[in-house]
Amino acid sequence: MTALVERKANWEATRSNFQWVIPEHFNIAHAVCDRHAKDPDKIAMIHETESGEVETWTFRQIQQSANRLANALEGLGIQPGDRVGIVLPQCPETGIAHMAIYKTGAVALPLANLFGPEALKYRLQDSGAKVVITDLENREKIHEIMDELEELEYLILLDDKVEKGELSWKRLLDSSSDEYVTRKTSSEDPCWVIYTSGTTGNPKGALHAHRALLGHLPGYELSHDFAPQPGDLAWTPADWAWIGGLANILLCSWFHGIPVLGFRFRRFDPEKALALIEKHRIRNTFLPPTALKFMRQLPQCSSRHETSLRSIMSAGEPLGAEMLKWGEECLDVRINEMYGQTEVNYFIGNCQTLTSAKPGSMGKPYPGHRAAVIDEDGNLLGPGEMGEIAFHAPGDPIVFLKYWNNEKGTQEKFSGDWIRSGDEGSVDEEGFFWFSGRTDDVITSSGYRIGPSEIENQLLKHPAVALAAAVGYPDEMRGHLVKAFIRLNPDYEQSEKLKKEISSFVKTRLAAHEYPRIIEFLEEFPLTTTGKVMRRVLRDRD
Repeated sequence: MTALVERKANWEATRSNFQWVIPEHFNIAHAVCDRHAKDPDKIAMIHETESGEVETWTFRQIQQSANRLANALEGLGIQPGDRVGIVLPQCPETGIAHMAIYKTGAVALPLANLFGPEALKYRLQDSGAKVVITDLENREKIHEIMDELEELEYLILLDDKVEKGELSWKRLLDSSSDEYVTRKTSSEDPCWVIYTSGTTGNPKGALHAHRALLGHLPGYELSHDFAPQPGDLAWTPADWAWIGGLANILLCSWFHGIPVLGFRFRRFDPEKALALIEKHRIRNTFLPPTALKFMRQLPQCSSRHETSLRSIMSAGEPLGAEMLKWGEECLDVRINEMYGQTEVNYFIGNCQTLTSAKPGSMGKPYPGHRAAVIDEDGNLLGPGEMGEIAFHAPGDPIVFLKYWNNEKGTQEKFSGDWIRSGDEGSVDEEGFFWFSGRTDDVITSSGYRIGPSEIENQLLKHPAVALAAAVGYPDEMRGHLVKAFIRLNPDYEQSEKLKKEISSFVKTRLAAHEYPRIIEFLEEFPLTTTGKVMRRVLRDRD
């Protein structure tokens, strides 16, 4: 597939040459599957099971199965706009389910395998999902809450041994035709609702239109150094229930006809991740910062496996100069950081084959996107001024439609033509954006506003530190002190001496008010399903 972004001499020329072309009608299933299925041999997915078995699926096979499921869903009464929940790991059935839902004009509700019953209940209740597609492992969690899901009508199970109230995936597909005409949806019709991780209050369901996929493509192409290229093969450990796994890898890759590796990690294993990259000759990957940090802990990482990596994109938390340097030295790839949100994804980032990144910077807005830093009243701020990062909404296909059942939240997200990110940051004279921290994660100490990311980046430079998170600790005199939570590398033992050493280490590298005066060692960090450290949970420990 021809790329949307035409490469020019530099970043500015590439951006200025780009224009959106959004068709009146657009359906993701047609764009990422039906088009490629014309070639019966074109590979869509390589799936490796936890036992090591490998199977290959073509776009034709995905399409035919999706057609069967689409017919089955319509037979169950599913209509355009109805929500269909998907609680599945990385497997062919997940991709098939998404294609089928988009084909019918229904709305996909991706739900993470790690969700417990309460998390599932809230999302299924709030969305009013009529169908849930899941497997044996998640079956009991759904059964535990089914009596409270008044709008849920059907549970489709990836197993033949179904109980009362369940439907067999295989029997449904076997009894349905593999012929189906994909619905001619408007580009503005909804396609998925994905719930935010929620820093405060209940998660919000971000509803997106089919056009959103087009909005992802410039960032995808540039963050993967002008994908597609011959031989590209993509993979991410990120759950396909997260927009980063679903849109950033699975759907964008399939749009360009790039095959995707599917593999389920119950718990991320850096050694296994490198083995998968080597075994399947992965060329393009999305590795969240947490995954990269785990890889970094492996001794002699560069010599453990031979890789064919061409591009690495990372997003979720700033990596910092130390991690970027490690990636280039140990993985032989310059990591392209990206920034976005569930509501407005793949918006800002880097492409180091086009322009050198500034270590610590988020990058610049990708072609077709416009970002700024604004104050509390929505006024644009100048270079170097700290404010809230915002996205320009009009005419941008990547912007979400609304929050599901939350008009107040939708209104608060917008400030005129701008969408508020909730993230503090600044932009420099060259147009590079710099992340400081979540608005509610910013630490105020002695009148200074301190972003946790800079502190965490310095902490990670200490050889004893494997993972780190900085939060504000209440202090009568200063308002807050900086407190650091640290997980140590295996060769180090907890001690008061080590706390002082780490604290001094940061003090010598940052301003006097920024170093952590309090340090607490942790064995396990509270993480969201997307691998982000939950700083609010850490703040609430005391």
